[in-house]
Amino acid sequence: MKYEFAEDLQKKAEEISRILFPHVIIERVKCFRSYGSSSRHTIARCHALGKIMQKTLSKEAHYAIEFITENFEKLNDKEKTKVIVHELMHIPKSFGGGFKHHDFVCEKNVNYFCKQLESHKKKNGDIL
Repeated sequence: MKYEFAEDLQKKAEEISRILFPHVIIERVKCFRSYGSSSRHTIARCHALGKIMQKTLSKEAHYAIEFITENFEKLNDKEKTKVIVHELMHIPKSFGGGFKHHDFVCEKNVNYFCKQLESHKKKNGDIL
């Protein structure tokens, strides 16, 4: 596996977080493209620095969002935005190193937040 910082996706995640998820401390979230995954169906993953590692390293919670290039780049822009929203939804309001699970991060809620984002863009003339 190879990883590289994804500046373009980082900017999109920052903007989406600003609009939809103000609890996300974007300075502690980084977006990466990964290359060489054998995963056929996974498009992206959210990783966290869990509590025990936070204590071990004397660090606060950090999150990494990995976009699996072989699968993510096949998507159109709207679907890519939806994936970014989905991954950001996994980050809980406590921003403590845990995750919100798929009982909350589901198609219905992702679509709700994507509609909120679209509404904000139309209202404010933002471009994502």
